[in-house]
Amino acid sequence: MYKHILLAADGSDNAIRAANEVVKLVSSMSDVTVQILFVVDPSKVKEEVLHSQNHEDIEFKRKQRLLPIQEPFENAHISYRLTITNGDPGSTIVEYAEQHQIELIVIGSRGLNTLQELVLGSVSHKVVKRAHCPVLIVK
Repeated sequence: MYKHILLAADGSDNAIRAANEVVKLVSSMSDVTVQILFVVDPSKVKEEVLHSQNHEDIEFKRKQRLLPIQEPFENAHISYRLTITNGDPGSTIVEYAEQHQIELIVIGSRGLNTLQELVLGSVSHKVVKRAHCPVLIVK
């Protein structure tokens, strides 16, 4: 089965459901590495800065948004590694997967920004088109 799984997470409800699916997948497996990747979209940083008092406040809010993603892993005693990075979410997820020999990418079908999905195409669609490994999209 899979040994290296990447969960692309943004804190949305679909990302939480994707986290639960990863837990189901790996709970019966041994020797699996789960990596949770949160990509900070540069186009959203301005909004974060406007609604925050300082850099620490921004980091705190990002980590708070990811707590519901981490919770299923903690409850099931499944180890994971959380990475927060900057970039275009679609291409950054694919690049990360290639650099870390990811065998399966799990991603929610929709993220936090439904307007962007309608206008620019969704992150999950970009990942499916560009990834060199299987992608599981969770609704």
